[in-house]
Amino acid sequence: MANDVNRLIDMLYERIEDAKSPALKPNMSMVDRDEMLDILDELRSALPAELKRAQELLAAREKFVDDAKRDVERMMRQAELDAKTKVSDSEVLYAAKEKARQIVAKAEERSRQLYQVANEYAEDALARTEEAVQAALDEVKQSRVQFRAASNAKMQEQRSKLEGKATDGEKE
Repeated sequence: MANDVNRLIDMLYERIEDAKSPALKPNMSMVDRDEMLDILDELRSALPAELKRAQELLAAREKFVDDAKRDVERMMRQAELDAKTKVSDSEVLYAAKEKARQIVAKAEERSRQLYQVANEYAEDALARTEEAVQAALDEVKQSRVQFRAASNAKMQEQRSKLEGKATDGEKE
């Protein structure tokens, strides 16, 4: 994904750098609007892939927790039924409750682990996405500065040429 984003940003830079200036407006550039919008649409669609993956992991974690709770509830009901069908011996009842408690504790621990892993992954994916977006923004800002400097230099050069022609014209 990062390669796609970087490729699209490189394409934008190339199109802007290769853009022609109108005759009387050297500080402006003309680009193919539809082409630029297409590239930006591709860029927009590439960025949310990591976010979508993080959301899928969170949804999977929620499903696992829900399934584990249902399994625990089913096992608890089964354990209670088993205990009731047997002689109401306190040892049997105690063993069933203890087993159910262990199952619940194990499911809760597994749920906590999955929650932590999903959160770490989501945090990492978001951090990487943030870094990619920030890097792209920094590159755009740097290109703007370079573009302005080059444009100003070109304008100064044009002014100097025009002033030189005006001075030559006055001498003649």
